[in-house]
Amino acid sequence: MAEQYKVMVKVVSQKGTCSMEHKVGDEWVIEGEHTPAGMCMYAFYSIFPFVQVLAFGGALPWEPNPDVAIIACHDAQNPVVFELKRVRE
Repeated sequence: MAEQYKVMVKVVSQKGTCSMEHKVGDEWVIEGEHTPAGMCMYAFYSIFPFVQVLAFGGALPWEPNPDVAIIACHDAQNPVVFELKRVRE
């Protein structure tokens, strides 16, 4: 099985009204098979594919840093933007 990394998730921007009241600075750690407590499930669905790429050592070709991705939730009227960062220990 491939090595699996932790992924740190941080809110870096929030506009409008987030129904889960996420705000800039909120953070979670995604590790193994556990979803982050307190994160909006719709936001989690939006970031999950990108978390998987980082967790299993991949990179997103449009991101300048292979260990970081900037991903927004799908609510275009009230976007929450997340920074995903692979943790290399």
